[in-house]
Amino acid sequence: MELFSPAFFIALINIIFIDLILAGDNAIVIGMAARKLPVHIQKKAILLGTAGAVVLRIAATLIVVWLLKIPWLLAIGGAMLVYIAYKVLADDGAHDTIDAKDSLWPAVRTIVIADAAMGLDNVIAVAGASKQHMTLVVLGLLISVPIVIWGSTLFIKLLGRFPWIAYAGSAVLAYTASHMITEEPHLLPFFADKPLLRYLFIALIVIAVLWAGYSSRQRQREQGDEHPSRAATR
Repeated sequence: MELFSPAFFIALINIIFIDLILAGDNAIVIGMAARKLPVHIQKKAILLGTAGAVVLRIAATLIVVWLLKIPWLLAIGGAMLVYIAYKVLADDGAHDTIDAKDSLWPAVRTIVIADAAMGLDNVIAVAGASKQHMTLVVLGLLISVPIVIWGSTLFIKLLGRFPWIAYAGSAVLAYTASHMITEEPHLLPFFADKPLLRYLFIALIVIAVLWAGYSSRQRQREQGDEHPSRAATR
């Protein structure tokens, strides 16, 4: 892929969109870790914690990009990303295990550690969407970071108001995952000369993920209707 070619910018936009879709958890982690701090220190904790998390994430993503060159890991990463695409729709978003801290550096440490623990989905997704292009990884994450810091609350509200955004994001993740699987060198003989089979495989993965996620959401709603008191305590 040539630098700053149309394909480069399409992949870059894809990475930014993926980061935004998966930013909800990170925004919640940042908010919960810093919520007990005095107001004048909260912004500093958020900036420092996010900066540390981003440096760690860029390093982790570059390592994963390199690892994906090892045989079968591209297919394994794709399979993991299929599950992540499903979880985008199915996850209820509980974060009760994140402790708030009442001083600056413990809060920063909590943000970095929690983001690293929860950031595996971002790392795998960005590594796959970058098509193993290191510049794309760094640019995509650097562009996404300010949006996550200042726009994540707005984006979470948009997700609540327009549920189709979550489905669109899940579809993008499922497409990226299935594309990774078809790019696995050991599987290329099945797909290289059969573009119709490849597109059919990608379409089936995307449809299956969306259907499974939709079904999970419907079951959660039905359970919430059956147990309103339990749903209210979440």
